[in-house]
Amino acid sequence: MPRLLDAEEVERQLRAIPGWRREPLSLRASYVAPDFPTAARLVAELAGEAEAMNHHPDVDLRWRTVTLRCATHSAGGITQLDVELAHRAHEWAQRLGAVAVEPPTRLMLALDATEPSAVLPFWREALGYREATGADGEVELHDPHGSGPVLWFQRMDPPRRERGRFHLDVYVPPDEVQPRLGRLLALGGRVADDSHAPSWWVVADAEGNEVCLCRTDGG
Repeated sequence: MPRLLDAEEVERQLRAIPGWRREPLSLRASYVAPDFPTAARLVAELAGEAEAMNHHPDVDLRWRTVTLRCATHSAGGITQLDVELAHRAHEWAQRLGAVAVEPPTRLMLALDATEPSAVLPFWREALGYREATGADGEVELHDPHGSGPVLWFQRMDPPRRERGRFHLDVYVPPDEVQPRLGRLLALGGRVADDSHAPSWWVVADAEGNEVCLCRTDGG
């Protein structure tokens, strides 16, 4: 079985592959091609590379945009195979004139819990997810197939029962945070907590339901 790469090793290698981003269990990137036939050709060329490697990415093709996710499911994370496949995808994108862009919005679900470790196994089994260590060192639950949102657990201190336990974390590019925050406020929202800005803002709707508006670079 291929060896799992640690976060530092992955980040070091990704410096040579513009546009690729490390997530706890996978690598992800998006490319915009000049037109739909070129985008389809990028997928076809990458399919040939993947078949030769016997290692296959998850592919999403929408008009001119191709989004790729590379993970070694048998190993439960990122291996050298994924880095190599990312290299080959980027090389083909360059040949075909496709440009790396920010991948689609990353969405996470957060569950407030008095003792996260006590409820995490329940949700792991309920969702069929796999444990992974997030950027902050905390254990998260990830869809092994990469299609569902990440679930992470936020400790409540002190415990509270008067509000919902779930909220959304939405990750957007740094230059989009302030415009989106402005639009949310114009739509009746309010800033519930800005103590972690500029990394993220907690924004509530008119009834108090909250979303964390987060920067993709961590601020």
